[in-house]
Amino acid sequence: MPPVDENESLEPAEIGLGPVLAALADPLRRRVIAELARAPAGTERTCASFGLPVAKATLTHHFRVLRRAGLIRQTDRGNCRTAGLRRAEIEAKLPGLLALIVAEESADPAGEGAPEPRRTALP
Repeated sequence: MPPVDENESLEPAEIGLGPVLAALADPLRRRVIAELARAPAGTERTCASFGLPVAKATLTHHFRVLRRAGLIRQTDRGNCRTAGLRRAEIEAKLPGLLALIVAEESADPAGEGAPEPRRTALP
């Protein structure tokens, strides 16, 4: 089956560092990529299977951002949509990136990142 939106499927040469880093700035999106990177090559999962604590519209937004950055490929499967990691393309364009994401996710399984700095009122 073809990707969900042919116009949003980037060629490997079109995958850029800026859009990829912007997509990965969100901890929930990094979690999706980490889970797909840990899975065997060719794994496709439904968007709901990631169990992200967000509304359906927000979930759609997160997967759109990942797709537009060239990190995932989505495919319609009847009444659901699956997401698969573009592992070969990412490794060719940004070698080592997936290993870094998996290592970070393993160190911080909640995907929360560093705690917010404490803010104090100015005198």
